[in-house]
Amino acid sequence: MTRKRRVDPFHKDLRLARILPQVTFGPRMARLARWSEPRPKPAPDDMAIEEVTVPGLPGNPDVQLRVYRPLGLPPKAPALFWLHGGGFIMGTPLWDEPNNIAFARELGIVVIAGRYRLAPDHRAPAAVEDAYAGLRAAYRDSARFGIDPDNIAIGGGSAGGGLAAALALLAHDRGEVRPVFQLLVYPMLDDRTVLRSDISSRRMRGWTPKSNAYAWGVYAEARPGGPDVSPYTAPARRTDLSGLPPAWIGIGTIDLFHDEDLGYARRLRAAGVPCEVLEIPGAFHGFDGVLRRAGVSRAFWTAQINVLRDALTHSRADGSARSSTTMNVNQDDG
Repeated sequence: MTRKRRVDPFHKDLRLARILPQVTFGPRMARLARWSEPRPKPAPDDMAIEEVTVPGLPGNPDVQLRVYRPLGLPPKAPALFWLHGGGFIMGTPLWDEPNNIAFARELGIVVIAGRYRLAPDHRAPAAVEDAYAGLRAAYRDSARFGIDPDNIAIGGGSAGGGLAAALALLAHDRGEVRPVFQLLVYPMLDDRTVLRSDISSRRMRGWTPKSNAYAWGVYAEARPGGPDVSPYTAPARRTDLSGLPPAWIGIGTIDLFHDEDLGYARRLRAAGVPCEVLEIPGAFHGFDGVLRRAGVSRAFWTAQINVLRDALTHSRADGSARSSTTMNVNQDDG
């Protein structure tokens, strides 16, 4: 009798994930993550890093921005407004500092990383209002930031990706600033995922259904999965996605957000919004941060660099939108 070979659920470059523990983020773990936040490091010799305070929206506190600018960059440079992850319950721009420096250096752009108020101390819409205040300030005072106000992309990872998608909705609806592109890295888009009972968490790493239920429960302004959650909180709630900037979504097949992200991409396309998807077989949530040196993680990073370069160059040249394509990074099952 021939024994059937077992197929490893993890990408061949990510098989160390088999020994990674599953961590559930609740109030204690979120507090621990906040207590252990990294401290700022000196800026590289080729980079200026500045902390900037801008006004919040009426009735809200000021917003802190961390700005990364390569030395010698000419004025009116393209910009990326970036929002960190952390399930809306933890996180800081310093988590993403190596990537933000690399974005600025590789692309010759200004990266503006926004801080926003976190749950459970501040429920929605605090986070998206802070993000909008930061983006609007960068647009209105573009000369201060040395950026082209008509060539700003927005993006983020995980909760930051969900927040960037919500920011795109809010910017579209208010009409004050028009981002040219959305870079959504395994974005957290849909509170209704907490209602699903058909998801097995056995293979999941980085973010589990229990973590998701806690985070949405303390972040959303209404009961997660109920009828009263706003699209500015959970962008997948939006019924009309027309008129939004072109988007890129990167997601792994064993990421909790896989289905909600692909569903959002399909709906963007159906609404006439170009949306490119990079789907990574056997990749878990946050794989590129946990196993940064893995080949598939480097390829994932390169894809983000390339799509941003193309989006910002196209915008600067003629404002044309990207075509919609789907990419796959295949793995060897052996």
